[in-house]
Amino acid sequence: QVQLVESGGGLVQAGGSLRLSCSASGRALASYVLAWFRQAPGKEREFVGAISRSGATAFADSVKGRFTISRDNGKNTVYLQMNHLKPEDTAVYSCASGPIYFIVTNDDRYDLWGQGTQVTVSS
Repeated sequence: QVQLVESGGGLVQAGGSLRLSCSASGRALASYVLAWFRQAPGKEREFVGAISRSGATAFADSVKGRFTISRDNGKNTVYLQMNHLKPEDTAVYSCASGPIYFIVTNDDRYDLWGQGTQVTVSS
């Protein structure tokens, strides 16, 4: 079964850190672009960041300098390290994999999605 499973969400105080994991089965993440998106209540889903096949990363301006993405090919897992968290980072975070060569922010280019994990940042 081809699937992505996120983990690592939770409740954290502002200024704290969390690391989300996105583990894949049935698909080698190193052969795809893997992106993170988030959706807050009442808002549209937005691009957070992504890692390309070559390992290059890109981030939304709102998280640049605070979030990083890494990939462990042996574990077929991608990580989203979130530091200096702010209340406005509160959202459901989902990872998505796409058969594309370059990082794109359009969610319709990604064909495999995880179920999402809740991140709540208290002030």
